[in-house]
Amino acid sequence: MGPWARRLRLGVRIILTNPRGFCAGVQMAVDVVDRVLDLYSDRRIYVYHEIVHNRHVVERFRQRGAVFVESLDDVPEGSLVVFSAHGVSPQIRAQARARGLIAIDATCPLVTKVHSEAIRYARAGYQILLVGHEDHQEVVGTRGEAPGAIQVVESPEDIANLKISDPSRLVYLTQTTLSTDDAAVIIAALKAAFPLIKEPPSSDICYATTNRQHAVRKLAPECDLVLVVGSQNSSNSVRLTEIARNVGTPAYLIDDAGGLREEWFRKKVAFGIRHSASGEEVAVLLTAGASAPEDLVAEICRRLLEKHGGTIEQREVFEEDIEFALPVTLKRLMREKGIEPDPRGIRVGAPVITRELYGAVPLTVEGGSSRIGQTRRLHSQEPNGGHSEGRGP
Repeated sequence: MGPWARRLRLGVRIILTNPRGFCAGVQMAVDVVDRVLDLYSDRRIYVYHEIVHNRHVVERFRQRGAVFVESLDDVPEGSLVVFSAHGVSPQIRAQARARGLIAIDATCPLVTKVHSEAIRYARAGYQILLVGHEDHQEVVGTRGEAPGAIQVVESPEDIANLKISDPSRLVYLTQTTLSTDDAAVIIAALKAAFPLIKEPPSSDICYATTNRQHAVRKLAPECDLVLVVGSQNSSNSVRLTEIARNVGTPAYLIDDAGGLREEWFRKKVAFGIRHSASGEEVAVLLTAGASAPEDLVAEICRRLLEKHGGTIEQREVFEEDIEFALPVTLKRLMREKGIEPDPRGIRVGAPVITRELYGAVPLTVEGGSSRIGQTRRLHSQEPNGGHSEGRGP
């Protein structure tokens, strides 16, 4: 505990949100690269774009020999290449086939859902307004499914510049990792401008993004500080930080424990500190974006408790139970190596908090969480452009 903290008897009450961190789509993508590296330890493995937007995940794979590229021209003909969780356009899949690449598609099935919607609406003669960030890899991939039919809308101000031929044949889709608050503002503006605009059968913003945002929106007001674990290029992690600030709680996005700053805690002294039976404390809400590994969360807990002392609570807001199957191409490659894939697919459960890993065990675990559907299996888009069966949550 630092001298300033000892002087003020300042401790921390860490409130861990659940859900947080890896979603099933990210876990599936990470597992794909992990298994391919194990299967082909004697070959150079390439990954098109960062497999997920997290600096630690990418660096760990680089240390194991994976090569991340931004152009398939940098991948030697006949090589193994993994497409990232954000999805790719048909043009990229065609380029991979032309170069004789063995392509394993780790696209999140919920992104594939948006791709499928874009194809379906474009074939039906609709103009598509894609709500999202134009330079985000997911939006680039989705737009590539129907480039002549899709226009990107990043803000309500973009609406005035849209070129609409028939307002009655118009539909909107959204990037899966948007803030639900930001998306709602843009969608409301689209509906005001085009009353006949059609909406997708179900929300395109993924369950994991929505759940993590709702947990922060619900819990941040009772905390002094919000820490979001994730990288700066992670759209969903940035949105979590913005949501906390929007409800009036200071929030910071950090890659790992090295990003902690003592002045964040000192500032709370000036505004008044919450009081508990154990003395003065700072209530810290700790969450993680959908692409952030849980070991980074555990390290931050240990660092805070070692420095300041305090407690951990885990708040159960949603119980997620989603299962994603491995890509068909990976299953085929595993069988060629004599390995039978686990039929259960990829599922992510709530982390187990231990004193050894986190520095303490939770004092309380809140009940009454909402359950997100039954176990569902979804399949990834394959590099031949086909979309296998599956349904979103």
